Amino acid sequence: MDIIRKAFAAFARRDLPAMQELLDPDVQFMAPTAELAHGGEPYRGLAGMQEYFADVERVWDELRLTPESFRQEGDVVLVTGRVWGLGGGQVVDSSAGWHWRVRAGRVVYVRAFRSAPQAERALADL
Repeated sequence: MDIIRKAFAAFARRDLPAMQELLDPDVQFMAPTAELAHGGEPYRGLAGMQEYFADVERVWDELRLTPESFRQEGDVVLVTGRVWGLGGGQVVDSSAGWHWRVRAGRVVYVRAFRSAPQAERALADL
């Protein structure tokens, strides 16, 4: 869970090099921003994370993620918390959830959900 906490901290600083050090080269990341700016496709690999950071910068005037709880469920860490964003004339202020998979000390998979309950429900599909 330490790696996941470090990843949230790197994102908060928008520190792409620090984030990429935590990622597996074949990482897959799906976020609501992908629906807005990436054709709904996941961001893949280290280059994909670079695209994600660029999309966040382009789409959001401000985007803050606040992880609050961490729970291991099999090989997935469920993180719930809050997201606050301002961009494109809209404000997002809601619960949020993330599924994380870490193998050999590197993040291999992340999926962000629009709400904590949605992330909880999706655990059943894994």
